[in-house]
Amino acid sequence: MFKFTSSHNTIGFKDKEVIGIIKMEKYPVNGKYPINDFKTGESWRLFKIMGEFVEGIDSLHDIGPAVSIFGSARTDCDHPYYKKAENLAAVFAKNGYSVITGGGGGIMEAANKGAATENADSIGLNITLPFEQKPNPYATTQIEFKYFFVRKVMFLKYAQAYIILPGGFGTLDELFETITLIQTQRIRKFPIILVGTEYWEGLIQWVKDKLLKENMISKKDLNLFHLLDDPDEIVKVVVDFNQEPII
Repeated sequence: MFKFTSSHNTIGFKDKEVIGIIKMEKYPVNGKYPINDFKTGESWRLFKIMGEFVEGIDSLHDIGPAVSIFGSARTDCDHPYYKKAENLAAVFAKNGYSVITGGGGGIMEAANKGAATENADSIGLNITLPFEQKPNPYATTQIEFKYFFVRKVMFLKYAQAYIILPGGFGTLDELFETITLIQTQRIRKFPIILVGTEYWEGLIQWVKDKLLKENMISKKDLNLFHLLDDPDEIVKVVVDFNQEPII
């Protein structure tokens, strides 16, 4: 019997190969797609996935109130969006929130920096990619993932709000998947806040002009997200929502 010991649990297995998988080994990318990794049998791939879930839950289960902050990895440190993310994360930290990001550069780095400056838990959920993504130095807790869907569960499971700053396809993916999950009642409702009126107002207008007018969504679906800029107002929306009794 072989055992894998994390910081809180010991799990026993009968096969040594499984232990290597569960221990979150570094995965080579090199153009290979994780879902089609034929070097690993289907059963072993399940253990890889399980290992990522174990590591994530084990690392995050006691972090307390937290917000997940999203945005572009390409934003330079002197850009106003970077400064906005850093300041916003610091305000959340001062109000007792941990900050969870994708662990990379740009907006993610800024948010981790803002939280770390206020000595709050600053968490980075990094993903193995062939470009862009590398851990930033401001995440006091870094967890590595190979599978996007496992990483997404960690963002959702431990967040009391989603804070969406300007970003690209990855940011839009997180935004619309989460709206869909709330809309279809697959997850609990919580605040989704778009930060940056100038950046997001065109998208919101398109949602109204196309999706709503052509009856692709209901009018009430527009209440699933907020568009705000002021950090104190953003934090107030999150705090007030989470003080409401759950019926």
